[in-house]
Amino acid sequence: MIAGRYRVLFRIGSCVAILLIGASSFAQAPPSTSQHPVTDVYHGISVTDDYRWLENFANPEVKQWVAAQNQYTRSMLDRIPGRAELAEEVAAKMKSRPTSFRDLQPAGTKIFAIKSESARDQPELVVLSSLSDEEGKVILDPLQLDPTGHTEIDFYAPSLDGRYLAVSLSRLGSEAGDLHIFNVATGKELTNDAIPRVNNGTAGGSVAWNGDGTGFYYTRYPRAYTRYPRAGDRAPADLDFYQQIYFHKLGTSTESDRYEAGKDFPRIAEIALRSSEDGKWVLATVANGDGGEFFHLACGPDGHWHQITRYSDEIGNVRFGLDDSLYLLSREDAPMGKLLRLPSPAAPLSSAMVVTPASNVAIEDLTITTDRLYVVDMAGGPSQIRIFTTDGRPEGKMPIAGVVAITATVPLGEELLFRREGYIEPPAWFRYSPGLHKPEQIKALSPPSPISFTDAEVVRDFAVSKDGTRIPLSIIRLKSAKLDGGNPILMTGYGGYNLSETPRFRATNRLLLDHGFVVVDTNLRGGGEFGESWHLAGNLTHKQNVFDDFYACAQYLVSHKYTTPARFGIMGGSNGGLLMGAAMTQHPEMYRAVLAFVGIYDMLRVELSPNGAFNVTEFGTVKELDQFKALYAYSPYHHVASEQTYPAAIFLTGDNDPRVDPANSRKMVARLQAVGHSKGPILLRTTSTAGHGIGSSLSEQIAQYTDAFSFLFQQLNVK
Repeated sequence: MIAGRYRVLFRIGSCVAILLIGASSFAQAPPSTSQHPVTDVYHGISVTDDYRWLENFANPEVKQWVAAQNQYTRSMLDRIPGRAELAEEVAAKMKSRPTSFRDLQPAGTKIFAIKSESARDQPELVVLSSLSDEEGKVILDPLQLDPTGHTEIDFYAPSLDGRYLAVSLSRLGSEAGDLHIFNVATGKELTNDAIPRVNNGTAGGSVAWNGDGTGFYYTRYPRAYTRYPRAGDRAPADLDFYQQIYFHKLGTSTESDRYEAGKDFPRIAEIALRSSEDGKWVLATVANGDGGEFFHLACGPDGHWHQITRYSDEIGNVRFGLDDSLYLLSREDAPMGKLLRLPSPAAPLSSAMVVTPASNVAIEDLTITTDRLYVVDMAGGPSQIRIFTTDGRPEGKMPIAGVVAITATVPLGEELLFRREGYIEPPAWFRYSPGLHKPEQIKALSPPSPISFTDAEVVRDFAVSKDGTRIPLSIIRLKSAKLDGGNPILMTGYGGYNLSETPRFRATNRLLLDHGFVVVDTNLRGGGEFGESWHLAGNLTHKQNVFDDFYACAQYLVSHKYTTPARFGIMGGSNGGLLMGAAMTQHPEMYRAVLAFVGIYDMLRVELSPNGAFNVTEFGTVKELDQFKALYAYSPYHHVASEQTYPAAIFLTGDNDPRVDPANSRKMVARLQAVGHSKGPILLRTTSTAGHGIGSSLSEQIAQYTDAFSFLFQQLNVK
């Protein structure tokens, strides 16, 4: 905010009027936004967009408009009583998160991990000497590369013998990662082996090493046209598409890397690579965008790639056995999933045998040790683990108590390592083998949490949606909470991409409980909580079910006297941000405050952005009449009505978001502000040092939650 005693009014072109107010008072109205109508015709239906001009961030007037909105947002947030104290509390809580280890990967005699310490801006990549090693040797510290905290690790892959590490690094939340190779013994980078553009926010990125550690397969995005286009080069509009597989031999020029596969893959292919334990085989899982369709390829000792499955086979996850076998998660005639065993990647799919038939819970993942299969099930949100012999004989469930999620499983010889966490249980690693009666906690990898939830409980119940479907919800509350309608609520949800909303240990939930909140997490259709049928019931032309489910959960909380609409806050991000937009436009009477992070709001234009094209298999396309009608029927941007009064809302986004174009937030805010009828301010918060949230520094996260929660507290009248 520009301080001073004088109020200044100035105009940038014809598009933006900015009101700057001195330090003694604050802006009461948002910056005005000019309308420049553009009309599109879809299947004979005319749709007018007044704020199309806000899509072009290269336009200086758009940048000035964003700056004006940020200034207005700061003028509203910075004056909230008690904000400074809340900021200290948010920082203290988030810096008190327990040290955690994630993405454990054994290689050779070593165990690698991503280590997050409570007050560090970015996690480190470490190698552990054993499971009793509490510290680990640091191989890569992003803060040494970039003390600002704006360089992040996208992913890493150790060579099978543990000598080398391939690490993708990106900056400012862009997820535009270049691959770097490190010698584990020395910690030095092999600078001549760095490869640009291996990872991106559209199709991700992946690496799989060969058996002797002399090279690796990797995902490669197209290079831009040179003056004379070469094979594999693309026009600028296609640089985030057409992912392919290449092979790099250490010590050779990356310009001579060998093409492996992908020229005939879909434009929106997303490739994940995996090596067999002995390095004889490499598996490629190829997704057709984000809708849940996959096919699989394998490359064996002969160096040739051949296709194992096709989209029509409905095979999801594929894992290598300890011999040449493959285990496949099939959803053909089994929405909850069944496991197949293929004797070799070279064998025809018709030779696969059923190992475990479908059950009443959804299979999420599979881990194979020397003599057991461990099947992780998604049981409506929480997880469970079932144990089988390698030929499919069931041996029961692993004893795991509580409303918890299994967030990782790692085979280590005959042992299974797994990471467990819950809403009120901090992350912890356990080891299990058939000789143990119950899992044993790995103390070194499970430091105690400074944050305690012993005075809290998790209640699981069901709301009934519009069509009668029962929708699970997890209610995190103090044991002393009263059902008198007076509790402030923060409810969240997602409902998309077959991704399940699972228990997570969040320091910010402790802060909310301390201020009297009840926190609610919902398991909506569109996710994977009850298998593929649950996902399909909430995607494409069935997306409205997701919003009906969320509203049903809100009705449940009011009818059961947890709260009233005057004390009802909701929060969501990305596809959950779309949920926020739909919730506030479809049922504005139900909510008082909305916290919307990096959301999608204009459903008729989303497919025109790079990552939006990958979303077509999940959301649909305006090119198909039935899908256009469904998109237009719920598109939040197009359902802001001039006669309606909306909840107060803050929309948070980042300039570098590769997954959701920030223009969605700009346009939604402009339209809501133009209506002028809301229960509180409509704010836009844009940061230049973050993207979609992946890899954001801790300080960036603290700043975002301070702004979001101070807004929430003010709107719900929480001291």
